[in-house]
Amino acid sequence: MTEPELPVQPATLAIGVDVGGSGIKVGVVDVSRGELVAPRLRVVTPVPSTPAKVVTAIARTVARAAKAAGGVPSSVPVGVGVPCVVIDGVTKTAANIDAGWVEYDAGRALATALKRTVIVLNDADAAGLAEMRFGAGVGEPGVVFVLTLGTGVGSGMFNDGVLVPNTELGHMEIRGRDAERRSAAAARIRRGLSWKAWAADLDEHLHAIDKLFWPNLIVLGGGVSKAPERFLPRLTVRPRVVPATLRNDAGIVGAAMAAIERRPTV
Repeated sequence: MTEPELPVQPATLAIGVDVGGSGIKVGVVDVSRGELVAPRLRVVTPVPSTPAKVVTAIARTVARAAKAAGGVPSSVPVGVGVPCVVIDGVTKTAANIDAGWVEYDAGRALATALKRTVIVLNDADAAGLAEMRFGAGVGEPGVVFVLTLGTGVGSGMFNDGVLVPNTELGHMEIRGRDAERRSAAAARIRRGLSWKAWAADLDEHLHAIDKLFWPNLIVLGGGVSKAPERFLPRLTVRPRVVPATLRNDAGIVGAAMAAIERRPTV
């Protein structure tokens, strides 16, 4: 039996990987449309989430995703979003992931494991790239923040559509603690808060961001973007606040975009 043909040409394909504190999501993406060409795959993030264990999990899941998409040529690159500051493929911090990621050459390790060209970037930056190109941020001028509310709070900052990488606004200090300790989606569950009480904590975080950066728009992503009616009407911050539209695919799509657009030309 022959494998099914890919629905699009390899030149427009990339594999996106979104590494989170609880799960790793992988999909093959047509970056010209910002859409997955086959259902995304999700595996649980290893515990402990050491670089070696996570790289192995990524390699296995990427292989499965490539096969599920009908076979993806080795020339198709991979973008990997991780919950870390990333500079030149090296992860400089570790948020909601094992401390072994600090000063880890993730780009080199993943390229060796995957045997493909690999681009590594911050996971919230990846989600932001997708929302600005295909989602709620399309055509928005000035300063826009795409905040991913999950295990923590990731932030992607854009000025006139251009990414300012590695902003870590989940870790800005509010009341003497990292803001994400109260405003992350996981914090609502961990603390047993009502949507109203959690929205007040999120609102305080958004006001602090607005005071420093005066954005035109704030896009809120992560799982909570599926139920914006539960908290958006309770927010009082000055700029417009809208739910993300790509939801759980944003990190995958944005990582795939980065794989194509930042791929070395020589």
